[in-house]
Amino acid sequence: MSFEKEKQPLLPQAAGRSRCKYVLVIHGGAGTMSRKKSTNAQLKTYHDGLRVALKAGYRVLKDGGEAMDAAVAAVAALEDNILFNAGKGAVFNVAGKNELEASIMLSKPPASHPHIPSSRRGFGLTLLTHMRNPSKLVRELYLSPSAAPHAFLSGENAENIAESLGITLVNPAYFYSQARWKEHRRGLGLPDTPYPPGTHESEGEIKQNSSLAILEALDMYPTGTVGAVALDIRGCICVVTSTGGRTNKLVGRIGDTPVMSAGYWAEEWGTKSGWLKKTWNTITGKKIHTRMAVGISGTGDGDYFIRQATASTIARRVQLLGEPIATAAQVAVETLRRDGGVGGVIILDSEGNVATPLNCEGMYRGLIREDGVPKTAIFDDEVLE
Repeated sequence: MSFEKEKQPLLPQAAGRSRCKYVLVIHGGAGTMSRKKSTNAQLKTYHDGLRVALKAGYRVLKDGGEAMDAAVAAVAALEDNILFNAGKGAVFNVAGKNELEASIMLSKPPASHPHIPSSRRGFGLTLLTHMRNPSKLVRELYLSPSAAPHAFLSGENAENIAESLGITLVNPAYFYSQARWKEHRRGLGLPDTPYPPGTHESEGEIKQNSSLAILEALDMYPTGTVGAVALDIRGCICVVTSTGGRTNKLVGRIGDTPVMSAGYWAEEWGTKSGWLKKTWNTITGKKIHTRMAVGISGTGDGDYFIRQATASTIARRVQLLGEPIATAAQVAVETLRRDGGVGGVIILDSEGNVATPLNCEGMYRGLIREDGVPKTAIFDDEVLE
């Protein structure tokens, strides 16, 4: 089966069912960019990359597709963009290898796959070395309970299952980029050469990587991650996150991206309203919501996200304390900062509210709503709305 050729499911709205707004919010990493060192040309390149990802996901949502497919489309576009630390352009570990991670989680099972039980909340993958788009594989495994009955897989066996599902693996040389290799070698105090096996600094490769001069100036030694949170017209929220991890991480290190509750979370729950609120909503004509959902994806120092269970903690504050998503997310990133962790999160709820707090100078991020206008931002004083 070829994922690239698979058509996105178009699911018509059921008669009599209220239609939810569709929204997509993305991030492309946090903490390592510098306004002082950036140029207009450099910033434009990143903004353009974010817009490509937003439009890829928007096309799915606009046609009535699943939040799951929209989030994967957006993240896959970032994985294919050499500027971001995921897929092509991922960072190297201390041994000069790329070990990739990805995850997916839904607030409720996708309408296009009714066989998925509600107890199957999501899926995480780590230590991938041959998967061009980890986001696509994690989707396939989530949808294949018989092939992957667990919630978390790693390494060779995960990629063997991928092959059995018809997904083509790539040579690890595919992930090589000149700038990331130089970061790896210089971070260890070594010369740039030799280059990793199977790669060649040919004229074609140099031309392909010409934009990496931009990368070196704006995004050195990244710890960031790419991710997307999508809301579809049926009220389903899906979170997809993907990363190459930290530059010169130890071999076998697992970050927050594939760890459920740390780097990602999606959940739906029932809500209760007192008679006074119900009466007021009836008088004012305000819609009464009996279900609430949120989705969170994080980026930054993954070890801190793991220790604090950041993503699920945000959801708990929204659900149990009734905090607005912006307040709950801001508290979480400030807690990270106090402990020494750098990063940010994107969060989206079932009413279409979005928050993108960060505790550092910048986070690549973007938002697109039903009007189809992509909005992007990089630095901490820029807003999306």
